[in-house]
Amino acid sequence: MTRELRGTAPDSSHDHAPSTFASLDPRTGTLLAEYPVMTESDVAVAVDRARGAANWWAAQGFRGRRDWLLEFKKAIATDADDLARVVSAETGKPHDDALLEVMLAIEHLDWAARNAKKVLRPRRVPSGLVSANQAATLGYQPFGVVGVIGPWNYPVYTPMGSISYALAAGNAIVFKPSELTPGVGKWLEAKWNSLAPTQPVLQVITGLGPTGAALCRAGVDKIAFTGSGPTARKVMAACAETLTPIVAECGGKDAMLVAEDADLDKAVEFAAFGAFGNAGQTCAGVERIYVAEPVYRQFLDKLTDAVERVTPGGSDEDTYGPMTLPRQVDVVRSHIADALGKGARAVIGGIDSVHDRFVDPVILTDVPEGSSAVCEETFGPTVVVNKVRDVEEGVERANATSYGLGASVFTRNRSRGRDIAGRLRAGMVSVNSVLGFAGIPSLPFGGIGESGFGRIHGADGLREFSHPKAVTVQRFSAPLNLLTLERSARDMKISAWMLKARHGR
Repeated sequence: MTRELRGTAPDSSHDHAPSTFASLDPRTGTLLAEYPVMTESDVAVAVDRARGAANWWAAQGFRGRRDWLLEFKKAIATDADDLARVVSAETGKPHDDALLEVMLAIEHLDWAARNAKKVLRPRRVPSGLVSANQAATLGYQPFGVVGVIGPWNYPVYTPMGSISYALAAGNAIVFKPSELTPGVGKWLEAKWNSLAPTQPVLQVITGLGPTGAALCRAGVDKIAFTGSGPTARKVMAACAETLTPIVAECGGKDAMLVAEDADLDKAVEFAAFGAFGNAGQTCAGVERIYVAEPVYRQFLDKLTDAVERVTPGGSDEDTYGPMTLPRQVDVVRSHIADALGKGARAVIGGIDSVHDRFVDPVILTDVPEGSSAVCEETFGPTVVVNKVRDVEEGVERANATSYGLGASVFTRNRSRGRDIAGRLRAGMVSVNSVLGFAGIPSLPFGGIGESGFGRIHGADGLREFSHPKAVTVQRFSAPLNLLTLERSARDMKISAWMLKARHGR
């Protein structure tokens, strides 16, 4: 279980529960602030308040919500540097990385606000020959109150991917941030309250596992969860008690494929970013690289040269920061040890790269496909680079895990790249880049298999937080009156003839 605290595991135990918890700077262990552990009754009050706010919010209509959300966007953007400082303090990532995360979140908020009406407004749909007397309309309505359980690795970008689209769809939000990054959640809540202090459309609840469990059972209309697969199963079990629907993003073991005709310099640049950016704590980052044999040695040498310039540390000038979740260090160490114990070779780093708070970059090669470094999510600054006969073998290996979040392909032949992308078992694929899909608000984000289900972002993300509403209006009496308890023999005879004439040929 590599990332249990990316989302909050439901746990109904309240015995000896603390009343507060500490937010610490992972670079130094310094206390940043204390936050309340909200109880089941606290969560119930928040959800009840959200229910009232949801009625107000839905009544604003598409245009009204658009205007409010664009004001919210403006307020965040104006103070983006301050938000980035909070992100940096709670996660340990360099300030520039934190600011980039805020930028991406703002782009998604803007798109959701501006496109909700176009995607969700009621529209006429064809009625078909049999029901030609009916005018048919399909629209989308908000669920009401959406509970969001957020992660710590991207504490603005990831939860705002649910919050922005759910708000634009007309829902009120109760947001449970990770206990590692509560300050980010409270910052967002305060910014909303600076605009609409009497309308708690966005509320934040802080706490540990039981607080997340309480949110799942508090009568919200949908849960949006980001975290590990094992934690997602606990969330789903809690939601199942009340048939509360859930959208879940559960991480990945994303593969990069490098063809023999790839631009190796570009591939190396993206590989280093995808594998070591944010200390490798990226669900859709690069954890496995399969390189076609003709260019394997050249690619590995170039990547080695690039990674030798990487500097982990606690300053804004360093490439990446610490492991935000302390116990993740043990997971990284165990994956490296398992790979080396099974015959892998460390090109850069090794067991000694793992320190108390920081992990130096590690490149492993000749890693057996059955090792944990290949099969399980490492979520640290390590990457596996394995040689394959060709890209076809790379596709087979990439598809061999239970994960299916993202992937990337590098080839100079774009048509070939699209074909390979279509055959990769993943919800998202970038050709000649890494994470290209993450910054495009119109594209849905999500995976399959162990990586979860449902989608955020894009039109699919707006629909994810809405339920379809079908309406028919009879325009005139049906020529054949079949919806009656007293059907005529004539109408049934004509209907039977039409069935064979239309569908039996």
